[in-house]
Amino acid sequence: MCGILAVFGCIDNSQAKRSRIIELSRRLRHRGPDWSGLHCHQDCYLAHQRLAIIDPTSGDQPLYNEDKTIIVTVNGEIYNHKALREKLKSHQFRTGSDCEVIAHLYEEYGEDFVDMLDGMFSFVLLDTRDKSFIAARDAIGITPLYMGWGLDGSVWFASEMKALSDDCERFMSFPPGHVYSSKRGGLQRWYNPAWYSEQIPTTPYDSLVLRKAFEKAVVKRLMTDVPFGVLLSGGLDSSLVAAVACRYLSESEAACQWGSQLHTFCIGLKGSPDLKAAREVADYLGTRHHEFHFTVQEGIDALEEVIYHVETYDVTTIRASTPMFLMSRKIKSLGVKMVLSGEGSDEIFGGYLYFHKAPNKEEFHQETCRKIKALHLYDCLRANKSTSAWGVEARVPFLDKEFINVAMGIDPEWKMVRPDLGRIEKWVLRYAFDDDQNPYLPKHILYRQKEQFSDGVGYSWIDSLRDHANQQVTDTMLANASFIYPENTPTTKEGYYYRAIFEKFFPKNAARSTVPGGPSVACSTAKAVEWDAAWSKNLDPSGRAALGVHLAAYEDAKESKMTASETSLQKLQAEKTTVAV
Repeated sequence: MCGILAVFGCIDNSQAKRSRIIELSRRLRHRGPDWSGLHCHQDCYLAHQRLAIIDPTSGDQPLYNEDKTIIVTVNGEIYNHKALREKLKSHQFRTGSDCEVIAHLYEEYGEDFVDMLDGMFSFVLLDTRDKSFIAARDAIGITPLYMGWGLDGSVWFASEMKALSDDCERFMSFPPGHVYSSKRGGLQRWYNPAWYSEQIPTTPYDSLVLRKAFEKAVVKRLMTDVPFGVLLSGGLDSSLVAAVACRYLSESEAACQWGSQLHTFCIGLKGSPDLKAAREVADYLGTRHHEFHFTVQEGIDALEEVIYHVETYDVTTIRASTPMFLMSRKIKSLGVKMVLSGEGSDEIFGGYLYFHKAPNKEEFHQETCRKIKALHLYDCLRANKSTSAWGVEARVPFLDKEFINVAMGIDPEWKMVRPDLGRIEKWVLRYAFDDDQNPYLPKHILYRQKEQFSDGVGYSWIDSLRDHANQQVTDTMLANASFIYPENTPTTKEGYYYRAIFEKFFPKNAARSTVPGGPSVACSTAKAVEWDAAWSKNLDPSGRAALGVHLAAYEDAKESKMTASETSLQKLQAEKTTVAV
């Protein structure tokens, strides 16, 4: 990850303004501690804080086309940059950076090139020939980007809102899958897949197609010139990422520099479910495993710093961000700069435990669509900013654009939880990697029930956070919350506590408006709370809040996980002969 800051149309273009831009860009240095860059053109500024992952020696930013009339500052990775260079053979490249293709693609194709990019990215580009500029963000919003407006008419962009909050009268989260054009005068969607409009797909489940699409997504993310590893919680998603990475690492360019043994990382309170499961997976795969422990007090002590870096007061996000923040610091101390992570699977496949109560396939699919659209406000924000706080880049194979198209094209009937067919949550993903001849994972890991990260690091973590908040927030404070915080009013002492810390760092209304609100149970959207009348009385984002699902379903799964694939396949084959096995 890197930090970008761009300002256009400043009235003041003096040395003092340049110094101010440098000062604000410095607030993003944690994202890119390796080098700083700044390009000024009249009243336009493009600043960059670099985390060097590809071409560390010559890929400093901003980047340019041949005659330096086009300048671009980029946060992210372009995985298909080599294929794109083949389409740009008439262009001369100055660096080996994967991001340099953006300047040349714009020169060749104009503003409509963004959909050609395969990767995670947010960028700002200036065309000095007519002083026009564009900004764009990747399809899902894996990399953060904010847009702001100054009282002097200036337009601002930054990777984190802490670089905008003082100088912009208003700012907002830049929407994923959009491009802003100064020529066209506004935001336009460049990413328009069928699932975005929540159309119900009808493609039959093909386990081989799904598996190959995910393997491809993992392999392309092994592109690196620096040491890397995998975040391994021992759950299905991170274990699959690690298993595929292990299987293909020896064939990647990274193995030539860093060896063919994969490094894996896990954190938890001592005795937590994740630590035990992750160790078992690491032993099975033969990885070089690093196990980190933290105490409840260490987590509580880090809360203010976590909220400052992650820029949210959302309860779920803060609960999960804190251990990830602590782990990232340990990972950086080992010299590792890039990690693969399992975010996105639960949104795509309905992996959260509340999906057990989905009333029909239409509701199931629409909820997955809503969850993916909101990822940039929750899991993507957490994964990116928790790691970037320490100069570590997180890559997320499940959110690969091509893989999402395959996975979201499956008829949702196949994704639904069906105990009568031996199917637990995310069965289509589990079965795709259930290979008896060449196993990816042990069966009981492959069919391990969902543990949300904030639960899996140790159940006492959430309970301790609640207890700590109860000591900091009085009953009177919570009773008056609607007067103090009339927008997104906190309904629990824990939520009030986080909100108070957030407001200390980000007091403007524009900042608090970047954080979503509304009722949720076990990470559901507000709409899905309607699936079970009992949930409205137990609104908490922990997976344990899905009453009647977590423990009961886990016990059922323990009995059936060894035979779930076989039972389900037999019954499904009788219903639909088109399934590929």
